[in-house]
Amino acid sequence: MKFVIAVDCEGLACVVGAPGSTLNETRNFAFACAEAVREANAAARALFDAGAEKVIVWDNHGGSLNLDYEALDERVDIALGVGFPHRFPGMDETFSGVLLIGYHPRDNTEDGVIAHTFSSRAYQWIKVNGVEMGEIGLDAAVAGELGVPVIFVASDDKGVAEAKQIMPWVETVTTKWGFGWNAAISKHPKRVEREIYESVRKAVERLHEMKPFKLQSPVHVQIRYKRLEDAERATRGATIWRRIDPYTVEATFERITDWL
Repeated sequence: MKFVIAVDCEGLACVVGAPGSTLNETRNFAFACAEAVREANAAARALFDAGAEKVIVWDNHGGSLNLDYEALDERVDIALGVGFPHRFPGMDETFSGVLLIGYHPRDNTEDGVIAHTFSSRAYQWIKVNGVEMGEIGLDAAVAGELGVPVIFVASDDKGVAEAKQIMPWVETVTTKWGFGWNAAISKHPKRVEREIYESVRKAVERLHEMKPFKLQSPVHVQIRYKRLEDAERATRGATIWRRIDPYTVEATFERITDWL
């Protein structure tokens, strides 16, 4: 069995950022990077204890250089940096499952902690085939295009609900309860790590119940920017994006992996 653990930072235990800044610009970021390693390690231990032969930890927050790589379980391989040809570097159709650690709710989620979709400063929302989607759904769809199911999600309560809405079979751990953009009541990190280990073991036991999340083809994507000039820039020059109002662009792809 082979797995990818995709690691973001906003959905981790005790991570809330601070008003007016991205997470990376706050005092909370150093803790977030350390907690990301601990939560990823809990998932990795569970996978190896369940018989995994290969586990890739994908550091995918921001510029993808966040984790203390020496502190990761030495049995894992590590995907880091930017410029890969597609999301989930190193993964193909032979993988058994994907785990999403530290993921967060999509933008426009009321009381979702640091809720955004790819960029809190650039995008107001992203819709796929008319439905607003966040990084949980989009990454699940990319994995699903390869026939690989998401089997586990750790996030705040709003992110967990978002995952369950599109993938009711998935195992989850709620790391914290969101009360605003920068406000949460969090479980203690050590308790979260134990729960991740136990839930990932259960997810592997239930592999036969897991299903790839797939989007209907063709895939119609609409992006609403927060700034007028960003929408303008996206549709200038040789591009497939079309502007449908001052802030919104759209394009159609045969499959989600033609975009992400």
